[in-house]
Amino acid sequence: MKYVPGKTYAENSATARRSGASESTAGNTSGNTSAANASAAHLSAERGTRARVARLILEHGPVTAASLGERLGLTPAAVRRHLDALLADGMIEPRTARPRGQRGRGRPAKLFAITDAGRSTFVHAYDDLAGSALRFLAERMGDEAVSEFARAQVFGLVSRLESVMREVPADQRIRVLAEALSAEGYAASATETGKGGEQLCQHHCPVAHVAAAFPQLCEAETEAFGQLLGTPVQRLATIANGDGVCTTHVSSHALAVRHARSHETTSKESGR
Repeated sequence: MKYVPGKTYAENSATARRSGASESTAGNTSGNTSAANASAAHLSAERGTRARVARLILEHGPVTAASLGERLGLTPAAVRRHLDALLADGMIEPRTARPRGQRGRGRPAKLFAITDAGRSTFVHAYDDLAGSALRFLAERMGDEAVSEFARAQVFGLVSRLESVMREVPADQRIRVLAEALSAEGYAASATETGKGGEQLCQHHCPVAHVAAAFPQLCEAETEAFGQLLGTPVQRLATIANGDGVCTTHVSSHALAVRHARSHETTSKESGR
């Protein structure tokens, strides 16, 4: 307590108490602000990590908790916390799959897959407006007009990649296409099938709800894939049809060349 001349001891004590109370209040306020900021930062980090978990499940699911932890560098407890939150929000769903080579034996592996609700959080297309526009087009001009519209929609992708594909070796084109589709929000990947071809997988479709009503969109896209890759392709599954992933089988370029030569030989022989 600092003594002020001319004041009694009681007055000096009262002044000191008021000063101490003011300092204490300021200290508490500062402490509360720091705690609030720290809490907000922690909450923001949690949301960011949870979004990364959901994105990873969207792109690579169904996946195990262990795989998620390895990819994101998270502890099992942290992964479980985020998975529980996503499950509670209906963003993901559990699935089971037995390990290969262990039929009927061992504990089934637990996988996590994105749900329709989870996938919809990544959708940025105006589904309602697009659906209404296509219905209007179909009613006024017929289904063929919708098909023409669908082909026009994928023309942009074809025109951008045609020149690129000519410079890329045939066995690398599918990966270039997957990268281009991912850049447009389709979360695409390419994998070998071991059966003379590869699979192009699209784990996300921004227009899935519209394509469910107008399959011409998927058909035009498939045609564009074949044109860009220069080899026969076959659509095996679509998100629009209720499947978890859009899957397209792509025949190997060597197989396509053999098929073309065989067809050419057959044509010549039949023309004799």
